[in-house]
Amino acid sequence: MAKTKTGNTIDAAVGGRIRMHRLAQGMSQTALARALGVTFQQVQKHEKGTNQISVSRLQKVADVFDLPPSAFFDDAAALKIDAGGLASFVQSPEGLELNSAFATISDRDVRRGVVRLVEAIVKDASAQATGE
Repeated sequence: MAKTKTGNTIDAAVGGRIRMHRLAQGMSQTALARALGVTFQQVQKHEKGTNQISVSRLQKVADVFDLPPSAFFDDAAALKIDAGGLASFVQSPEGLELNSAFATISDRDVRRGVVRLVEAIVKDASAQATGE
């Protein structure tokens, strides 16, 4: 049976969440593969949504991250958060590094200053791109 477009979308969404949790814990694909008893290539394919993940393997992944299996599925709150690209951001090495550094800033005014700085950089880059 051929995969449906919906199936691929769901597989990719679940895989993306697996990747997000793996990166958040600083775990390599090889380490996750060892914990699951598979090759790192299989982990890559699951994270990309190329290969479907079985329910039993998803339960193992959830156990590795100490999460319920439902953590890998979309819900209304997750969709709202991801509308801003949070999952993609946190999945990137730079996003993960920036998030970790930002979380250590205890002064609220400094955090707001960092946000304003990033917004100014984006505004300047957009203006340069449009020739303003």
